[in-house]
Amino acid sequence: MLLVLWIVAALIALRLVADLFLSALNRAEVRRHAHAAPPAVAAIMDQPTYTKAVAYTLEKSRFEVVTTIFDTLVLVLVLFGGVLPMLYSRVVGWGGPDAVWTRAIFILLAAILLSIPSLPFEWWEQFRLEGKYGFNQSTAALWVTDKIKGVALVFAIGFPLLWALLALVGWAGDTWWLWGFALVFGFQLLMLVLYPKLILPLFNKLTPLPEGELRDRLMALGERTGFKARTIEVIDGSKRSGHSNAYFTGFGRFRRIVLFDTLLAQLTAEELEAVLAHEIGHYRRGHVPKMIALSAVMLFAGFAAIAWLARSPWFNLSFGFPPGEVAPSFLLFGLLSGSVTFWFSPLMNVLSRRYEYQADAFARDAMHGPAAMIGALRKLAQKNLSNLTPHPWFSGFHYSHPTLVEREAALIKDSARSGRAHAMSA
Repeated sequence: MLLVLWIVAALIALRLVADLFLSALNRAEVRRHAHAAPPAVAAIMDQPTYTKAVAYTLEKSRFEVVTTIFDTLVLVLVLFGGVLPMLYSRVVGWGGPDAVWTRAIFILLAAILLSIPSLPFEWWEQFRLEGKYGFNQSTAALWVTDKIKGVALVFAIGFPLLWALLALVGWAGDTWWLWGFALVFGFQLLMLVLYPKLILPLFNKLTPLPEGELRDRLMALGERTGFKARTIEVIDGSKRSGHSNAYFTGFGRFRRIVLFDTLLAQLTAEELEAVLAHEIGHYRRGHVPKMIALSAVMLFAGFAAIAWLARSPWFNLSFGFPPGEVAPSFLLFGLLSGSVTFWFSPLMNVLSRRYEYQADAFARDAMHGPAAMIGALRKLAQKNLSNLTPHPWFSGFHYSHPTLVEREAALIKDSARSGRAHAMSA
């Protein structure tokens, strides 16, 4: 049992050391270019904006170091301090020895209680750090309301799902994890459809892009690129943050593209068209079903691991829980899995970046050149104070998108190659 605790402690410590090391590398790289931006970066940002982006990156990195150390200390305390077994015995005692609902409540309560210590840091980041650089648009009342709504949703959605999942253990026996995988994966697919319709409106307002030249232009783009959308929606992201974005959600006839209202205010019509073409590129290149399939594989592996750990008496007992109980195994897996999956994040980011390059290439072709996409990316980097000089190791672990310099280089290179191929064929 002691060996298990030592292994877990080592995994947590290695993850922490790696995080701090990568963060230090990144700050050193940013400081190295702080006074003189590389030529490729200088072409993207003017000096005052670049100086502000450097300051924002460094301050945010230092803040993340503090939160990372604090979160790790909290994790160590709850794992090795006997807090979770005490909570488990108390909550399970509310019902009978085989009551499923108490075990579901235990997981939910533990998750909520574990999130409480980080609330002051979240507040500071939102109202101090983000506010200092002009990004925060939220209010204290809205922030608190969001937290309350989040807790309510955890119980409204999480409790029935967990109850059904844990009930499968008694109903299906040793094969419960196969049924559990099917249940959760089906739920995830359902949420792709229901989230923008039922949950997102609780926090943000979604409205169709108004009639006019911009909407006609974007809808025409969808028609000529094979993406027949019933509507393009605008989300009021500006009520919380000055950051801008666009994203693709849903699948099949439920697919939709959502643009932040901040994005509409920052980009020209042609640049918005390029951003939309990029999102359509994800759809046309089949990235959504591929990522769903990969998610299914990872979810399947996760359920198999939880089932194996729950059957292994040494796992639960090492942390003070009764052997064979699935609910504690679920919680422990959720708390510990990040220390393992962290080391695979560069592989996931390689795949994600490949998809981003493909979507960029699609947008370039749809816009008959890279200029509009490059213009949009540059403005987004400027408005969001993006870090344009990250350390390669840091970006490998933490960046799901290529850096702007890398994206511009790929767009220009591929455009030149395409132009040469077209000239040769002519």
